[in-house]
Amino acid sequence: MAERIAFITGGNRGIGYQTAFELKGAGVKVVIGSRDLAQGEQAAARLRAAGADADAIRFDVTNPADHKAAYDYFNSRYGRLDILVNNAGVAGGTFPGTGPEHSAGEVPMDLLRRVFETNFFAQVAVTVALLPLIKKSAAGRIVNLSSILASLKLHATPGSPIYDAKSFAYDASKTALNAFTIHLAHELRGTKIKVNSAHPGWVKTDMGGPHATMELSEGARTSAALATLPEDGPTGGYFHLGQPLPW
Repeated sequence: MAERIAFITGGNRGIGYQTAFELKGAGVKVVIGSRDLAQGEQAAARLRAAGADADAIRFDVTNPADHKAAYDYFNSRYGRLDILVNNAGVAGGTFPGTGPEHSAGEVPMDLLRRVFETNFFAQVAVTVALLPLIKKSAAGRIVNLSSILASLKLHATPGSPIYDAKSFAYDASKTALNAFTIHLAHELRGTKIKVNSAHPGWVKTDMGGPHATMELSEGARTSAALATLPEDGPTGGYFHLGQPLPW
């Protein structure tokens, strides 16, 4: 059996897939969750061809039945889960950085609820569902894929890199996810489980678009590093390429 078992939601493409790729050779068995199982299995096959130990399961982060199915999968096969990367998410329209699709005073309520359902409520729900298995790990790691656009300090500071890059639904959902990171890390203080938020950067993915400044290989480094933190690594933090970000 692999030294560590990892689950990456939305792992069939983009940063999730690249994170799985980055974990190959690190003694990690990676299971990627994909809403389309055929796409997930194709991604897992590509990972195996590249030397990774990888499988795929059908997984929609917004479907509670899939949370239970994922629990049963890891419990029956491994009896634990060592790494959870909450990677799945939605932009909610035009991706922030290329122009906001709405302002805070004009945000459609259905859009706000949809983005929060995927980027916050579902992330909390799947983590809570799998936490009993993570507690069975010798050194559990939970990585929440956030964004620099979650930073309240930077949003409130004139002249900051994101001061004018405001897209309320997305930004607020990631700020809420950061709050979950802080609260869960505090709850699990004194254990060997580490919980951190990752800002991957503005990455050339379907979500980030072709004008993004970072290549995919760079964008996965933060989540992969936080997924494999050593015993003396941080918890309850918010990071990009090893550097802390302001909340």
